[in-house]
Amino acid sequence: MIGHTVPPMRARRGPASKAGPFSEKSFYLQEFQGRTLALAVPELAPGEAAPLEAVLGELEANATRVLLLSPAPSVLEALPGTKLLSAAGEHLEGAVWRGFADAPRVGLVVEGGRPFAAACREIVLRLGVSKWVWIDSGGGLRRDDGGRRSFVDLCELRELARAGNPERAVLLAEVDRALESGLPAVNLCTLEGLADELFTYAGSGTLFTRDRYVEVRRLSIDDYDAAAHLLDRGVEEGFLAPRTPAGIDEVLANGFGAFVEGRHLAGIGALIEYGDGPAGEIASLYTLTRFLGEGIGRHLVAFALERAAERGHAFVFACTTSERVVRFFELQGFSQVPHSAIPEAKWRGYDATRRARLVCLRQGGVRGGGA
Repeated sequence: MIGHTVPPMRARRGPASKAGPFSEKSFYLQEFQGRTLALAVPELAPGEAAPLEAVLGELEANATRVLLLSPAPSVLEALPGTKLLSAAGEHLEGAVWRGFADAPRVGLVVEGGRPFAAACREIVLRLGVSKWVWIDSGGGLRRDDGGRRSFVDLCELRELARAGNPERAVLLAEVDRALESGLPAVNLCTLEGLADELFTYAGSGTLFTRDRYVEVRRLSIDDYDAAAHLLDRGVEEGFLAPRTPAGIDEVLANGFGAFVEGRHLAGIGALIEYGDGPAGEIASLYTLTRFLGEGIGRHLVAFALERAAERGHAFVFACTTSERVVRFFELQGFSQVPHSAIPEAKWRGYDATRRARLVCLRQGGVRGGGA
């Protein structure tokens, strides 16, 4: 139910758009189209340009402008098709704007006595780019247990600073200033992980944003492609039971999603009604890897319980084959119950082999029988 890996995508089961089946890359490319991204590349060893060139080629084909920042002219000169300018030149805004008329990417040589990170922060704010990506051999930030910090908001960033975390303190101070000054997002990743960081939900580094707000709302039809894609993942990983097309339609029609930054679908779920009792099932609950540990699952369950209360449900239940998910629901106040405590309609046509492995959990009044 709550996932943790990113398997290969398979063929979608819903209708394809004119642009083709839903994919994470297409989602992000659409978001980047017609916008300007800033990539800070402090260094680039000989022969290491291939991953960067590949990403630049995809962004160019997508009509995305890229501003490359480096203290070393040799780094920018190693990227064919880049128009080189000096960051110290007069009328920087106009020079960059006119530079994009000549080439899909502009390289700014950031020289002088100022620290590179501070100069980059000043430039991206001055030009008002939509995203600042910092390429670093160390990749994203790490937690104390060694796991990656995929998502860090301004408040958490400052907590890390107060804790005396020395990890790239100078850069993180500039990230703080950039977010505080209004830059929407900053990404920190390795050169090899750049494509994954920009074009996949899982990412490869750390995404910094000013606010970590999570909006949970009903799925709209414009969310169905992404939601169905997550359902596919959950089935492939064994967290979710396979559903017929009609079953998928039922989940989507009764589904809700957790959206980070208002647009990143971080997790999904559905509240399926049973009987006149009525009872509600929290079904198809799934959270993307990148947002594990961010409380997304708790937000989704809280939303489902609020809707159940509004509808007058006698109880809410969930079923899973995962011990970890059992523990998760127990932390949300659910208790394990026998299959007989679940509405009989749940089991009509249900796979007997999977049912034998299911653990059922309920929150609310527990009645025997089939309720």
